[in-house]
Amino acid sequence: LAVKDPTAVERANLLNMAKLSIKGLIESALSFGRTLDSDYPPLQQFFVVMEHCLKHGLKVRKSFLSYNKTIWGPLELVEKLYPEAEEIAASVRDLPGLKTPLGRARAWLRLALMQKKMADYLRCLIIQRDLLSEFYEYHALMMEEEGAVIVGLLVGLNVIDANLCVKGEDLDSQVGVIDFSVYLKSDDDIGGKERNVQIAAILDQKNYVEELNRQLNSTVSSLHARVDSLEKSNTKLIEELAIAKNNIIKLQEENHQLRSENTLILMKTQHHLEVSKVDVEAELQTYKHSRQGLDEMYSEARRQLREEAQLRQDMENELVVQVSMKHEIELAMKLLEKDIHEKQDTLIGLRQQLDEVKAINVEMYQKLQVSEDAMKEKNEIISRLEDKTNQINATMKQLEQRLQQAEKAQMEAEAEDEKLKQEYVNKSESLQNEFSQKEKQLLQLEMDLKIEKEWRQTLEDDLQKEKETVSHLRTETQEIITLKKEFLKLQEKNKQLKSTCEDQEAALQELASKLSESKLKIEDIKEANKALQGQVWLKDKEATHCKLCEKEFSLSKRKHHCRNCGEIFCNACSDNELPLPSSPKPVRVCDSCHAILIQRCSSNVP
Repeated sequence: LAVKDPTAVERANLLNMAKLSIKGLIESALSFGRTLDSDYPPLQQFFVVMEHCLKHGLKVRKSFLSYNKTIWGPLELVEKLYPEAEEIAASVRDLPGLKTPLGRARAWLRLALMQKKMADYLRCLIIQRDLLSEFYEYHALMMEEEGAVIVGLLVGLNVIDANLCVKGEDLDSQVGVIDFSVYLKSDDDIGGKERNVQIAAILDQKNYVEELNRQLNSTVSSLHARVDSLEKSNTKLIEELAIAKNNIIKLQEENHQLRSENTLILMKTQHHLEVSKVDVEAELQTYKHSRQGLDEMYSEARRQLREEAQLRQDMENELVVQVSMKHEIELAMKLLEKDIHEKQDTLIGLRQQLDEVKAINVEMYQKLQVSEDAMKEKNEIISRLEDKTNQINATMKQLEQRLQQAEKAQMEAEAEDEKLKQEYVNKSESLQNEFSQKEKQLLQLEMDLKIEKEWRQTLEDDLQKEKETVSHLRTETQEIITLKKEFLKLQEKNKQLKSTCEDQEAALQELASKLSESKLKIEDIKEANKALQGQVWLKDKEATHCKLCEKEFSLSKRKHHCRNCGEIFCNACSDNELPLPSSPKPVRVCDSCHAILIQRCSSNVP
């Protein structure tokens, strides 16, 4: 036959006892029909069974004076794992009557049962098995599957309502003994199966109702959160709508202003057209009057032509010479014009480059200034040449004026008529072109405004999204920094606690060695006292000098009297000191018999 593991047998027995105690407590509580007190026997048996379950496989922890084995250590961990358990732990520590950790653990179990959260607290402990391994052995009930089964059974205790007074009870000195007679079957239990079925159905209904309440509470909280979010979004939409209305009103005002400006421009153009019509009519009348005078001038000009025809032949020879000079000057002017065009092209390219790279290159601007100075110099040269050409043209004109005065007068009259007509047509066309251009500009401005508004809205949405992401990242970084700081603080505290623990252990070892030495010395002193009994003390008047150094006693050299041998020594010679647990200071000992010395006043000191 295979030998069973004793720890497995213990776990199975404890699990069965837990099942029986929980089942009996639930059945008796439902039959009792009221809130349970601390004096209720099934409830007391349940707490005893839970103590045995939690104590199974506990590691022995060393303390300063003795070895400790309590369940308060693992229960104290729940405070760190489950934040809602902080109130229970704080109230347990503040209870005045509790002195031992076992009493605190019992009070903790009672408060957890009253809160109906014992199963939740112990579930957090079972999940963190790495932390439980510091308190329990690997084969303990809390480290195995039986612990999870017990936690599942504890969920059924949420049906019970308990009202326990923890403050007045003596939880430190209670004896935890399981009463097995409660769980033995009787004839009455066989007849109460139907009752148990009814109780189970009631329990199932109560659990179902509690779960429904929890789900409803969760849905209510989620609906409240949704309502809050919808209210916030509604307020934001109302603000955006108000802003959009204000923008629409502003755009309507701008549209009205543009239309009024358009009407003003139309009125001005009509006024200019009317004025120009009046001017043209006046110019036509003046032209008719001037034409009569021109006819008279034409007859006089023919007379002058006949007279000057002879002079023309003389001047033609001079003109041929001057024409040759003029051709040479025109060639020089063409060359200069080519240079000027090339330089103008270079200037245009430089100006375009400057417009593109104004903010980046300051040196190009300086080069452009230098080139402009050169152009100014060349323009001055060109102006000088133009002055010379103008002078030559003036001489030529003086010669040709005499020949062409009559022809010019006629041609000028015809040209003036054509110019007036062309100017009138050009003015009307220019006004129409300006009106059409301004209409086009208005349409373009409206389109640009719409595009800019859409672009601005998209940019605002992107900015809001980026701000939200930045704020979320900042909160995450701050949380990470705080967690790092807390982790570093905990590491420093752990190091300090380890160092203090090592120092205290070393001090305890030193104290133990000194105590053992002091015990041996005390035993030697006792033996010496037994041997030296019956000796007589010397009188103070006779003892004037130290026995060892033979020097006279004084204020600096005080007397120390031995109890057993009766010899007197000074404080310089009696250097042997012995630490005692009863006295805070070490005690001087005799050199010969190792007895305790008594300090006495010298004879010459009052």
